[in-house]
Parts: sequence; C-alpha cells; structure tokens
Amino acid sequence: MSMIAEKATHVSTPEAANGTRAAARTGRAVLVTEPGSLSVVPVDVPAPGPCEVLVRIAWCGICGSDREVLAGTRPAQFVRYPVVPGHEWSGTVAAVGEGVDPALVGKRVVGEGIRPSSANPASVEGDVDGSTTDYEETGFTLPGGWSDYLLLPSNLLHVLPDDADLRAAAGIEPAACVAEAVLLADLTVGSKVAVIGAGALGLLAAQLLKGAGAEVTVLHHNDSREELARRCGAAHYGVSGTAEEDGLFGTFDAVIEAAGAPGVARLATRLGRPGARVVLTGIPGEDADDLSSLELVTSQVHVLTVFGAPTRAWAYAVRAFKQGILDPSVIVTHEFGIEQAEEALALLGDRSSGALKVLLHP
Repeated sequence: MSMIAEKATHVSTPEAANGTRAAARTGRAVLVTEPGSLSVVPVDVPAPGPCEVLVRIAWCGICGSDREVLAGTRPAQFVRYPVVPGHEWSGTVAAVGEGVDPALVGKRVVGEGIRPSSANPASVEGDVDGSTTDYEETGFTLPGGWSDYLLLPSNLLHVLPDDADLRAAAGIEPAACVAEAVLLADLTVGSKVAVIGAGALGLLAAQLLKGAGAEVTVLHHNDSREELARRCGAAHYGVSGTAEEDGLFGTFDAVIEAAGAPGVARLATRLGRPGARVVLTGIPGEDADDLSSLELVTSQVHVLTVFGAPTRAWAYAVRAFKQGILDPSVIVTHEFGIEQAEEALALLGDRSSGALKVLLHP
C-alpha cells in the first residue's frame, strides 16, 4: 500500500452555508483505486444538485468491510473500484441543492448508505424486496465518508439534535444494522436474548436489546470483553466455546449472531429454544462449513438474516440515540486524522492492538 500526495486542482464549488456561491475549494479523500492501493488525494468539492445535500464530515468509522475493500476480499457485486470508503459517518450539512429545505444547512446529521428504489415505496418501509435491483451503497460503489465532504440524496438524511455528539453519532450506522436484527427478533419485555460476539455490532446490539427490555447474555470467544459488555447492558456474559457445557443450548427466546466467524451460525441455532428467532448478521466467508438443512429443520428455530439497514432500522437507531439508550461512544478505542487512514486500517487488523471501533476525523 502506498500513501500518495497529488497536486490539488481548484474549481468553482457549491453554495456555501449562507446560500451564496462558495470560494473555490478542494477537499481530501481516501481513495482505494484497486485492492491493495490506498492514497489520500485532493478532490473537488462537489455542488449539490437537485434533491441533494453536501455534508461536511465530522467523524467516520472503520468497519471490517472497509478492510475487505482494501484487501480485495469483498464479493465483487458489492464493491466498485476506484472508491472512497466510509459508510459509518456523521457530519453537518454544508449546502443544499434545489428542492431541499435551506433550513437543513448547519444541521447535524447521519445518513443511510444503501440506495433504495425511489419507484417502490416498499423500500421506505424496510422491505428488502423494494430495494434497488442493482446494489448501490455509499462507501462501496459510491463515494463514502473517508473524506472532507460527502454528497448524497437528501431523503437519506436523519437529522440529529443541535447538541448531538457527532463523535458518538458516527456509530449510528452499525447500530442501525443491528437495530434491524432487534426488530426481526420480535421481542417482548423480559425476553431472554443471546448475542454472539462482543465486537462493535454485538455491543451495540446489547445496548438496543437492553433498551427494549430484554434480558441479554453476551457470548464472546474469550472473557476480554466482559466489563464492556456489561456496561452495554448485558446481564450475563459467557465464553461461546463453553456454551453447551454451561447449559445454554436451547434456552433463549431469540439469538442475534454478530460475530461473522465460522461456526457461529450453527451455535446460534443451538442456543435458541424451539420457536426462537435466530437472526444472522455476520458473513464468515464462502468456505465456512456451517449449517445443514437437517440442523435447521430439527432445531425448530426461525432463521432470519440482515444485510444492511432499511429505513425503519435507521429510524429505530436514531430514536434510541436521541433518547440516550444508544451510546456508540463507549466502544470507540482509537481516533486518527484522515491522512492516517492506512495506519488506522493496520491497527484495526492487528488483534493484539485492542482496537474495537476506530474513527477517522477529517
């Protein structure tokens, strides 16, 4: 991987926050031109077109899927090079295009990444059958938030309170993904729920489940995350490898898998009681030897999956954030400037670093 500095070019730019034409501006962006090739480059700041907004990025998280983009291991249908990564972002509206309420300028916001089909209202309701036929997502096939500015459709914005902590708000996107898992789990107050994985997704799921009134058990591959899991709402904590001998098989009303490791889907189905809802969110790899039809039928659990977050899950996560139920700041372990993106990625990939959620700060 190489870090390359290029000569900036200056062009006319979008409307400024006061609605007038801005002075010529350029920004910076982290560009992955192809697997293994990363550079920080100057880019023209785009003008928002009709029904678009320009967001000044405050913070943007690094996800395991971003590491896949750089490594070239993300499935080909879910990435398009060259690309500016970054789908876990927060920021402030800097300018708006025609047809967008000017009152949005200056508002603190987060925004959805997957682009739904505007022709099908089912997509607004969170029905994946209503999403666009050709996958498009910010940070994977479209420019993302590892940049000073981000352009996106205004209907994907979620407005936050004026005093919102934008550092914490950068974690709303992964929280929205597990919010969909919580919704699919169809809980009632007092439901016994297991969360497999005490990474970022699992810990955010624990917060949302606690807020929904569930009794949460977090299972992780070791005991290193117990204190943090309990801080995020876990009533119980265990090591996933000893779940059977600990008497946990067949005891949970719902199970949310948030580890993405080989074997965890099988573990998830074994933890659920007959009739339990098991929601899988991780992608362990194509060669993972996991569930069989025999196991699925005989376990008598209902298996559901999550890939990304529909609008209803975003609304759920944003509401939880506004109410103080969701606090992604507790899982942030490291912060880097945008020019340190390569170093940040390397840190996240180092299991000995203790990194959990790493943020870039333009």
